[in-house]
Amino acid sequence: MSTDNPAGHSIPDLVMAWGRGRAVSRVTPQPVPVPGGFAVPVGAPGTDLRQVFHTYTAASLAEAAERMAAPGHQIMIAGPTDDLRDAVPSTWTMDDAGHLMTTAFNPTAYAAPEGCRLNVETEGELTVARAFHFNGDLAASARLGRTGEIGVFDKVVTAPNHQRRGLGSTLMRALSTTAYHLGMRQGLLVGSDEGRALYEHLGWTYVSDFPGARSKSA
Repeated sequence: MSTDNPAGHSIPDLVMAWGRGRAVSRVTPQPVPVPGGFAVPVGAPGTDLRQVFHTYTAASLAEAAERMAAPGHQIMIAGPTDDLRDAVPSTWTMDDAGHLMTTAFNPTAYAAPEGCRLNVETEGELTVARAFHFNGDLAASARLGRTGEIGVFDKVVTAPNHQRRGLGSTLMRALSTTAYHLGMRQGLLVGSDEGRALYEHLGWTYVSDFPGARSKSA
């Protein structure tokens, strides 16, 4: 498994940065380093645990699955989906495919689609972009959690009745430009299969698959 990406950061560095930035975005506890990755509480009230691995072997993943056997616990890896599927018991549920992606931040021109206005606010390490329809409805939103010079995109969401208007792309450009002016130089996200096509169109680069699995009752 390759440990580098075109921006020069190692995959372990990117995975740890993703964990930190995602916690900023979601206003949740910062990840706790563990051998090969990190652990974070998930769900409400946070009784379940997710372990995310950037460095692993088949044996270490199998051992993690054994430790995380209680229903609701989760494992994610930066690596091929088959590596995780082969390591967890058949009683586990594989999540939808994810893709770790990165980009270099640069100022980019953007404008709100007709009938919408944009609002970008930064408080501490968190920046939130929102698009409002002229009637006041929240049409789309996206969040960016900062960790050093890296900004982690999260929760890029467009309301169903406002899709296919370019709002997601507009908010991504708005956040990228804001991040650059705040001193961030690299963007990071984990996107779905569908999202990957959009992000690549916007100039993002695929780094690694990022599958997940969760334990459930037998």
